[in-house]
Amino acid sequence: MTSETHENDRYSYARAGVNIAAGNALVKAIGPLARATARPGADAELGGFGGFFDLRAAGYQDPLLVAGNDGVGTKVKLAIDHDRHDAIGIDLVAMCVNDLIVQGAEPLFFLDYFATGKLDNGIAERVVAGIAEGCRIAGCALIGGETAEMPGMYAPGDYDLAGFCVGAVERGEQLTGDRVAAGDVLLGLASSGVHSNGYSLVRRLAADKGWKLDRPALFDNERLLIDHLIEPTRIYVKTLLPFIRAGRIHALAHITGGGLLENVPRVLPAGLHARIDADAWEQPRLMAFLQAQGQIEPGEMARTFNCGIGMVLAVAPDEAAALSADLTAAGEAVVTIGEIVAGPRGCTVTGSAEAWSAREPWEATHLA
Repeated sequence: MTSETHENDRYSYARAGVNIAAGNALVKAIGPLARATARPGADAELGGFGGFFDLRAAGYQDPLLVAGNDGVGTKVKLAIDHDRHDAIGIDLVAMCVNDLIVQGAEPLFFLDYFATGKLDNGIAERVVAGIAEGCRIAGCALIGGETAEMPGMYAPGDYDLAGFCVGAVERGEQLTGDRVAAGDVLLGLASSGVHSNGYSLVRRLAADKGWKLDRPALFDNERLLIDHLIEPTRIYVKTLLPFIRAGRIHALAHITGGGLLENVPRVLPAGLHARIDADAWEQPRLMAFLQAQGQIEPGEMARTFNCGIGMVLAVAPDEAAALSADLTAAGEAVVTIGEIVAGPRGCTVTGSAEAWSAREPWEATHLA
């Protein structure tokens, strides 16, 4: 035997595929991005084992905390395949903060999880820059996160994202759906596109139909198809928060996975039913394109995609017109899409326009 140790016999974390120095460099690079999201209650500094938030400094007296976490789904794969990493972080934040605002909660702070096989600091920094921008739009602080380099877990170039957000609402101001009543009007706020649900179907269509995503869309010669598909999810927080605090909104439904059919009933009490008229708004050209390309049944559209409506509000009938005008003035595209009636808890969407072929009404089966 010999005491000589060959270089090839020396093991290290780097040899196993994990570059600690690259991770440290990334944290240093994204520090200014996080600091730019500082808000009352959080200084948004990175590097500690956890992040502090001071609710009193944020102005709360008797708050309830509301927490949520989410991801972006296979829209991430679209971003990876087409080098569109700059805005996918906005989607991540949007999916979390839009879920908090439907409870009446103001998003306060956000943490992200970025996982990959081999860390590419250039790509990771672009992704985190998008997360910071989403936090800025939502008014919450990016106070921490985790970057995980896991060799063998992901294909080369692949990564995945998850987000976690905490918000607060003063006790008594939370939205639980208990104020919803028969006769309430349903207002819809326009989406910015597909948002972050239904992309497994979108990507399947793209592959089967041979779409050229780097060419102008068939329905829009001025814009590439990939630009339509990668458009980030709209964040509704700052628009809605003042009206929630003023007590002008009875309930909110974020239209994510499950579409209109399965999300609206989630905020309804037993004995109330949502009736939505799909003829009340013009289906976005992107949605019409997806439906035509896949010969997708209307019920499947309403269960898979947001169909151009990213958020649904239930409001008192005598408040609907004024609130619609105020939301429009605040920058939202608003349309009256239906009403609440007595009946079994659920949602029915009907319509006679081309995008909604004539058929019997369909009802949600997911009512929880």
